[in-house]
Amino acid sequence: MGSEGSTVVVPRNFRLLEELERGETVHEGRIYQLKLFCGKDYPDNPPAVRFQTRINMTCVNHETGVVEPSLFPMLANWQREHTMEDILTQLKKDMMSPQNRKLAQPPEGKGDQKGLVLKCVIL
Repeated sequence: MGSEGSTVVVPRNFRLLEELERGETVHEGRIYQLKLFCGKDYPDNPPAVRFQTRINMTCVNHETGVVEPSLFPMLANWQREHTMEDILTQLKKDMMSPQNRKLAQPPEGKGDQKGLVLKCVIL
């Protein structure tokens, strides 16, 4: 077909489509509410993290919305230097991971995790 050493030029439209598909996830455009509870021993120990909005992720208990420390390395290997922002950033990265990016999600507006009430509490 082509000579040795020649390269195939992918048309611009195909390349753009490929780049867009690579960035798409089932989480795109959704808004998730989380609750982070910092106990008296924070920052020596990690906060408890719970999704109030229903979500399907490998590190989240599907019944309660709790981010399971044993399944979320940042919580399992907590260091005093970590921050709540670090947790949120890592959760976002995990949403983009191959094992989470295409998982079917619960329909939006279908209620919250069991036993949770939506409200913001600042202690």
